[in-house]
Amino acid sequence: MKIAPLVHQLKSMLAEKPTSRKITSYKLIHTGQHYDYEMSKVFFEELEIPEPDYFLGAGSGTHAEQTAKVMVEFEKVCLKEKPDVVVVVGDVNSTLACSVTAKKLQIKVAHVEAGLRSRDLTMPEEINRIVTDSISDYLFVTEKSGLENLKKEGRKKAQIYFVGNIMIDTLFYGLKKLAGRQADKPATAKYAVVTLHRPSNVDEKDKLKDILSALKKISNDMDVYFPVHPRTEKNIKKFKLRYLFTNSNIHIMPPMAYLEFLDLWNDASLVLTDSGGIQEETTVLGIPCFTIRENTERPITIKQGTNILVGTTGKGILKAYQKFKRGIGKRGKVPEFWDGKTAKRIIKIISEKRV
Repeated sequence: MKIAPLVHQLKSMLAEKPTSRKITSYKLIHTGQHYDYEMSKVFFEELEIPEPDYFLGAGSGTHAEQTAKVMVEFEKVCLKEKPDVVVVVGDVNSTLACSVTAKKLQIKVAHVEAGLRSRDLTMPEEINRIVTDSISDYLFVTEKSGLENLKKEGRKKAQIYFVGNIMIDTLFYGLKKLAGRQADKPATAKYAVVTLHRPSNVDEKDKLKDILSALKKISNDMDVYFPVHPRTEKNIKKFKLRYLFTNSNIHIMPPMAYLEFLDLWNDASLVLTDSGGIQEETTVLGIPCFTIRENTERPITIKQGTNILVGTTGKGILKAYQKFKRGIGKRGKVPEFWDGKTAKRIIKIISEKRV
């Protein structure tokens, strides 16, 4: 979802006259960290991304196994293609693996979403962010907290670029595709949408039970739509917690493709999540968001946006919900450069500036 806007910009550049092109070619790599290609095809089709030039087939495994598989296979691609720049996005294991592999081959690395910090080293994503930023040549920052973080970590000013949030490019693209489309949306005027997948929330029985119990209480007031992540579904069965959904207005749903999910939460009165990106998207659309975590690497969604950290206990969730019921919330505003033009800025910098 974060690569799509970059691909669209690159395609536009390659459609120009050869004399005006500053980037002559690109290759798209699918590491296979989260899905095999057949399972993820729907995302490529929805976002109009061409088939990957390479599929590495990393698959699941421990963090070390997954990272190692990507590094071994990606090194082969780099040695064959000899790229000038490798662009990595976000904070997953593939981000770390590809950036380290490229850097050791003396290939420049560009990190999209650089500088985000949660200060929580129990999060694998935080380790991935720190390591990737420490070796990247182009640091593309989504919010001003990222500028401060990178400055404190000693990164050179000339390598840091405040370009805005590329996920918002995809959000606007998705909204445009949904415009005028007839969709099967909830009949109720007021409803909540939940995403829950973080291991710290779903891998312990008491923790998961506490959160689900809070959601059940919220469902007494409004319908709650819950597309269940495979990890969460597995643990609900393992811990025998399915009973919590009986006699409730929680609607259990299978995982959804991006546009289908966007169409669902776009009209929600409240979103509850432990994910990262949706904190940003709800801020742009002005939808109240409860983040079921103790910290966030996206502080601007709290300072300027509609996001509230509610902690990871049922008590914390319900305390925030009671304020929401009384109309106490955050109006928020759209952060600087979250305007749908981030990919254009990134490609311009890569094509024109040498670091």
